Amino acid sequence: MTDTAKLFYTKEHEWIEQINDDYVRIGITEYAVEQLGDIVFVELPEVDTELSEEDEFSTVESVKSTSEIFAPVAGSISKVNSSLEDEPEQMNDSPYEEGWLIELQLKETVDTSKLLDEKAYQDYLTTL
Repeated sequence: MTDTAKLFYTKEHEWIEQINDDYVRIGITEYAVEQLGDIVFVELPEVDTELSEEDEFSTVESVKSTSEIFAPVAGSISKVNSSLEDEPEQMNDSPYEEGWLIELQLKETVDTSKLLDEKAYQDYLTTL
């Protein structure tokens, strides 16, 4: 089970898990999933796609709406969670485990000053 205290978050409800110094895994938070409702389709990018910070890289469709997902950090997509193509509901069932979207090879070290730790993210959620 992913220790959510070790993740970083954005105010746009993405999470980032540092796999090692060069790679991160990215997904959307449980809060985002709850707001979307039942996810029925996930459009994933191609491996080796270069992303700049804030580039759109995925679209998530639910019974309620469609949401674009943006890169919280820059890098090259090294892996996509292709199981979401057949089982998008994994994002509802397990947003921090089976429901991750992509892995990125970083262009530079993650600037955590631009991100929220778990406490700051939980505090932010109370303002919504």
